[in-house]
Amino acid sequence: MSTLSVNHLLGIKYLNKKDIDLIFSTADHFKKVINRPIKKVPSLRDITIANLFFESSTRTKLSFEIAQKRLSAEIINFSESQSSVNKGETLIDTVNNIISMKVDMVVLRHPKPGSADFLKQHVNSIIINAGDGANEHPTQALLDSYSIKQKFGSVQGKKVVIVGDILHSRVALSNIYALQLLGAEVMLCGPYSLIPKYIQNLGVIVETNLLNALKWCDVANMLRVQNERMDFSYFPSVRDYTQQYGLTMPILNQLNKKIVVMHPGPINRGVELTSEVADSSQAIILDQVENGVAIRMAVTYLLASKIKS
Repeated sequence: MSTLSVNHLLGIKYLNKKDIDLIFSTADHFKKVINRPIKKVPSLRDITIANLFFESSTRTKLSFEIAQKRLSAEIINFSESQSSVNKGETLIDTVNNIISMKVDMVVLRHPKPGSADFLKQHVNSIIINAGDGANEHPTQALLDSYSIKQKFGSVQGKKVVIVGDILHSRVALSNIYALQLLGAEVMLCGPYSLIPKYIQNLGVIVETNLLNALKWCDVANMLRVQNERMDFSYFPSVRDYTQQYGLTMPILNQLNKKIVVMHPGPINRGVELTSEVADSSQAIILDQVENGVAIRMAVTYLLASKIKS
């Protein structure tokens, strides 16, 4: 059986193209599994997984849980609000207490960049990064690229624009890495205040005009403005942002082609895109959610195969 070149999923930057191809081919198999009447396989029957979420999450947390249950794993769910973290317990102490209960794998979401990498150096369990601050969100990037592959047959040569709050987005950085590994061209679009300095060093194109970006692209991945990570306002008002970077059907109809619209969620309807766009045939947002379960099953299964019995 083919195996991943890594023992943890900390970020896309640690993967190679063969790793992504293996994850995608494994996800193809699991996508068939989750669409059949009996959706469960006994692959991880003796594996215990702890889901440690130090930030709020809906889609990612549920997606990981469903993926783990479909693989028959034992699951421990942890949320900061119900833990001793509020009493001053450190991340390492929290995780070590859980690992003392013989946990094989940890899925970690944490507000601090680098937290998954830090944890890997201090514990023996396999770590899956479910988002660390504004750093990376590898499974989201994998499911986004997988969704593009499902739509077009290949990611190679596709033009993908990522629109919105690039500065605070872990999704943007992981997507840049994944899309470039798979041979896509990447453009970033948003106000200069939300584009990181020196981001062009990663080989991306930067554009501040939404219409120009949409005319260029095959796929538009619309990101939400992450107000919870902002210490001050990066643009005059939400209304001003929406007027310049909000995606509407009249804008899509101006294009001389049909583009694919994506969104990692949660959607701020009426801000980065309208309900009409989100619910249109050009949007593959719900396909992304379905593909997320298959991708997370694939990642969990492939990493679990590295656990020494």
